[in-house]
Amino acid sequence: MVHWGFVGCGDVTEKKSGPAFQKVDGSDVVAVMSRHLGKAKDYALRHGVRKWYDDADKLIHDPDVTAVYVATPPSAHAEYAIKAMKAGKPVYVEKPLGSSWQECLEIVRVAEETHVPCFVAYYRRTLPYFLRVKQMIDDGKLGKISGVQIRFAVPPSQKDFNPDALPWRVKKEIAGAGYFYDLAPHQFDLLDFILGPISETQGFTSNIAGLYEAEDVVSGIFRFDNGILGSGIWTFTAPENTRRDEIIFVGTRGLLTCSTFDFSPIVFENGDKVEQFSEQNPENIQFYMIESVVNFLNGKGDEPVSNCHSAIRTNWVMDKMLGKL
Repeated sequence: MVHWGFVGCGDVTEKKSGPAFQKVDGSDVVAVMSRHLGKAKDYALRHGVRKWYDDADKLIHDPDVTAVYVATPPSAHAEYAIKAMKAGKPVYVEKPLGSSWQECLEIVRVAEETHVPCFVAYYRRTLPYFLRVKQMIDDGKLGKISGVQIRFAVPPSQKDFNPDALPWRVKKEIAGAGYFYDLAPHQFDLLDFILGPISETQGFTSNIAGLYEAEDVVSGIFRFDNGILGSGIWTFTAPENTRRDEIIFVGTRGLLTCSTFDFSPIVFENGDKVEQFSEQNPENIQFYMIESVVNFLNGKGDEPVSNCHSAIRTNWVMDKMLGKL
């Protein structure tokens, strides 16, 4: 039985992840922590968790806690993940692994030094939607892949217009960069999962709207280890009616388009032939990933498909693209 303690109990833990830790066989949640004790208590009482803290160290060293879920903003991931591993407790970290590649290097070093598992919440690797995309490519339906393109455009949120109360996701000191560092990790990790590691990349950034200091437009090119070429454009200041969420795989036998966030139907095109495929997500979208982590920790399954060694590659790509390296 894996007894989880949550460091952080914000929005992601309400539906995407938190309930899954209680639904998966061989898993339960015994403690939660927030810097604000009242918030931790409220979450605990609503979700049937019997302990709450406002001190992460106390939760990590609670003898009833056998594994730790780090669900804080990225700037705190390294600190808490490292403390958990040094305490001998497996850790499941929200994405991205850290707020910089350098932080990720330290996480990986400690994981290797302590031999304590460190998993990362790149749960899209386990969803039927993306497994279908990978299977179609692996089976050769597209022929030889020659290129991939990411197109992503969303409008600013209402909170972006309030300089006195900006979201933490656009504060570099907390998020690592702007919205790019929050959303692009899923896309790059998927490409790593489907096509393999990226070995070269270059990017350009701009701030068009001036709503915050971080970049709001990113453009980049990249090359995979296997020679496949890719490019992407991300804009976070687009008009509402020009939203885009597309990854386009181009092959010698056809073209495949999928989304990352809205799960619109997968579209395969080959001349006049057009096929569409849809898949259902679990109620709690991280369920399959969490299930695989729990099964592995209970000695009942293979190693999960996302860990600190795979996740660090995404931080490297983003930091190179943003000019942080």
